[in-house]
Amino acid sequence: MIRMFLTGASGFLGWNFCRLFAKEWEIFACYNNHRVSIENVLACRVDISDFAELKEAFTTIKPDIVLHTAAASQPNWCQENPTASKKINLDATINLAGLCADASIPFIFTSTDLVFDGLNPPYNEKSSVSPLNLYAEQKTLAEEKIRASLNSYLICRMPLMFGYPGPAANNFIQYFFNEMSKGEKLKLFSDEYRTPVSVLTACKGLKLMIGRFAGTIHLGGIERASRYELGLLMKDVFGFKTALIEPCSHDDIPMPAKRPLDVSLDSSLAFSVGYDPLPLRKQMEEIENSKKFNHE
Repeated sequence: MIRMFLTGASGFLGWNFCRLFAKEWEIFACYNNHRVSIENVLACRVDISDFAELKEAFTTIKPDIVLHTAAASQPNWCQENPTASKKINLDATINLAGLCADASIPFIFTSTDLVFDGLNPPYNEKSSVSPLNLYAEQKTLAEEKIRASLNSYLICRMPLMFGYPGPAANNFIQYFFNEMSKGEKLKLFSDEYRTPVSVLTACKGLKLMIGRFAGTIHLGGIERASRYELGLLMKDVFGFKTALIEPCSHDDIPMPAKRPLDVSLDSSLAFSVGYDPLPLRKQMEEIENSKKFNHE
């Protein structure tokens, strides 16, 4: 069985990937601040921003492949914490890529649709990047370093994802659920567009590409939507008939990190090799049927 070293085991994407595919690989998954326990996964604490600690774990595990999902993924936090976020998003990625290069093993990196400036959507893999905030800049630089240092790599640009975040991570849709459950008014951006997918869809797409594709690929959904539209869809699917949802603009809510207005991804390349996201309503219904949020 192929041995995988996965970073970000307590994160939204990493936790769900481990939970879904623990039997596909021998997964050694690392976390830092939030201990996790996942069936059929050996989880261990590793501070990936500490190179000596990271190298020791890598050398001990002797992986056949690395899946790097760990990230400081909140743009506002990154903007206000440039040094700390750089250690996680850029430095740790460069160090992991170097270890993979030295060991001659594949490196899979999860990047973001936010590497684009939002002015010329939809974006395919050949579109020029132009990050507007520090988080996106760190991801862009990480992509560049990976391409320069590795022969065997896969960069998956991920869209906005929604779904059950697991025991340690945060997820915007859970916030939506909690606020709707309490009857609180939600103000959601109606002028920021992405091509969202459920985290289950994203994990399945990521698994599909590992070993099948090399280079850079987009794993967006088939529909363009704003958070306001997602909120309305969730209100309908989850049955929150009296939920109060109002549209708002980025200009209404000043934030430390500038956000692009439309980073819709053209994922035709991924579709051509078997990636097949369901419509957003179907993906949302899968979440509602699981009753995960109701158990929290």
